[in-house]
Amino acid sequence: MQDYHRLVALGVLNEDDRIELIRGELIQMAAKGTAHEACITRLLRILLPIIGDRATLRCQSPITLAFDSEPEPDFAIVRNRKADYESAHPTPADTLLVMEVADSSREYDRTVKLSLYAEASIPH
Repeated sequence: MQDYHRLVALGVLNEDDRIELIRGELIQMAAKGTAHEACITRLLRILLPIIGDRATLRCQSPITLAFDSEPEPDFAIVRNRKADYESAHPTPADTLLVMEVADSSREYDRTVKLSLYAEASIPH
């Protein structure tokens, strides 16, 4: 994971690159279609009022699962932290729920990413 973060720090990878670190490999994420983005927009509109200030809703942001995985679920509901995870991404202990919006990535999300979340003991 240190090498991955070093690539970001050196500018080899940047925030706009659609890449996730999964089991030590850099995985190209699927392009976001209009249906995917419309679903994200609708869910943001619904989830924000429900969650309120009881937790933090993160959208397409990394969570650190292990020494070799840092997926970016479409949504993660995480425990509130005073600095909003400024110094480190949320870990499984911080993560209450993850959601993946799947269109073209459905099989990948249901197999690879689901097993990652389960192994990390994320409850939902």
